[in-house]
Amino acid sequence: MDKLEEIFRMQEALNQRIGVNLPPPTDEEKAKWILNYTRAMQQETAELIDSVPWKWWAKYQKFDEQNAKVEVVDLFHFLVSLAQTLGMTADDVYQAYLKKNQVNHQRQDSGYVKKDEADSKHI
Repeated sequence: MDKLEEIFRMQEALNQRIGVNLPPPTDEEKAKWILNYTRAMQQETAELIDSVPWKWWAKYQKFDEQNAKVEVVDLFHFLVSLAQTLGMTADDVYQAYLKKNQVNHQRQDSGYVKKDEADSKHI
């Protein structure tokens, strides 16, 4: 088992421990959990921002790299749960990443002068 598969397995076990079985059985439940996880990720992003001295007018702030790393991992927990909400496995995420990464490189190669939503429809 590779590391990403192990992370997905561990996240599934944690979710089940707290009573969350993914993917949800209905679109209504999926929508609810997508909102739950994206809101949680917004909060974790705010906590990550607070690890960085973003108040240019305040002299007391310090960069807290250790906490920044913890917040990135917290984000990853919720991101994996979000993928699982959508029924994605570690391999699904990997395959989609490969395809999207190729699209991103093609966009850079072309100068990315216009947006084309169709270039990601195959992912």
